[in-house]
Amino acid sequence: MNKITTRKLAIAGVLIAVGVVCSPLNFPVGASKCFPVQHLINIIASVFLGPFYGVIMAFITSLLRLATGMGTLLAFPGSMCGALIGGLCYKFSKKLPLAYIGELFGTGIIGALAAYPIAVYVMGKEAALFAYVLPFIISSAGGTVIAIFLVTALKQTHALDKFFGDEQ
Repeated sequence: MNKITTRKLAIAGVLIAVGVVCSPLNFPVGASKCFPVQHLINIIASVFLGPFYGVIMAFITSLLRLATGMGTLLAFPGSMCGALIGGLCYKFSKKLPLAYIGELFGTGIIGALAAYPIAVYVMGKEAALFAYVLPFIISSAGGTVIAIFLVTALKQTHALDKFFGDEQ
């Protein structure tokens, strides 16, 4: 395992831990729990680690939150879709605004629509197809606003450049 992979795994582990520890920082909107910290973490992973790490981190964080009773099954499609779309948008464009928009679209639209069958068929809840769009957009928007300030500051100050070496 090379140094970069080890460093990425270390950052991923820290971000997963932050996501789990910050789980109580959520608010209910309809049948979902809005968790803006997850979307902040998704964007950080998208920009600094890439879409693969972002999706894996979103899955592990959702799994740990569910196992500890601090999350729901609806966290899986929302967070994973947001991490994937945000990560791919940044990977191919290298533009921060596209990472933010990708997270919002991935979570708020694609993740919300993917949550519908989970809510109806797995959780046994009655829901309309677009029932989760507004709550997921609200949750994602909160994390995205925080990420705009944090990721922009990290990029402008080159705070992680030394950590990643020549890769970024």
